[in-house]
Amino acid sequence: MYRITIWNENLHERQNDQVRDVYPQGIHGALARNLGSAKDFRIETATLEMPEHGLTEERLATTDVLIWWGHMAHDKVNDEIAERVRRRVLKGMGLILLHSAHLSKPFQLLLGTSGALRWRDNGERERIWNIAPAHPITRGVGEYLDLEKTEMYGERFDIPEPAELIFLSWFEGGEVMRSGCTWQRGAGRIFYFRPGHETFPIYHDRQILQIIGNAVRWAAPRKTMDLDVCVHAQTAPKAD
Repeated sequence: MYRITIWNENLHERQNDQVRDVYPQGIHGALARNLGSAKDFRIETATLEMPEHGLTEERLATTDVLIWWGHMAHDKVNDEIAERVRRRVLKGMGLILLHSAHLSKPFQLLLGTSGALRWRDNGERERIWNIAPAHPITRGVGEYLDLEKTEMYGERFDIPEPAELIFLSWFEGGEVMRSGCTWQRGAGRIFYFRPGHETFPIYHDRQILQIIGNAVRWAAPRKTMDLDVCVHAQTAPKAD
């Protein structure tokens, strides 16, 4: 059983009628409902306005994979909570960063770059090329998938060199973007996945949900380790 926490600001949905029409239960609610049919997923949600943003030490200690969506309130996330997330990832918790989470505090803390990129929001077509067809995250995904209306994100994307480049996107304006990237930090696996603008029904798309579900299973910890503590070796091991 994979224990998942889906985190969302939950601000757009309460302030914008267009977003509310697409995600009446919030983006976190849509993801929880649409991913929740998987029998091996146990899903909880958390939002910005909850005490400790819903990410208490106890909650994170029982989370295998944290899915993060943020956009308009990155600066409202408490630094201590962002650092708490970073420590848990280093110990083995998986982290999936969606769409505009490229500017979130956990993204910047763990990857060490700004996450800045080129963008344009006019509802254009995106083709997402699957360039790692043998990877677990692309299981059940074809050569490419199309999103008819989305927000353009393009290069240069200020990220460290990905450990694995999974998806590459092309947009009608000619821009391209590394839209599916993995890294490992400490014992934790990280996946950034670009699709997911708040005014388009992308988190109702079957193929997008397939990819996120695959990413959960890939990112889940194999072993939890306390890698930020130096171990004092009392006795030197003897050579054979």
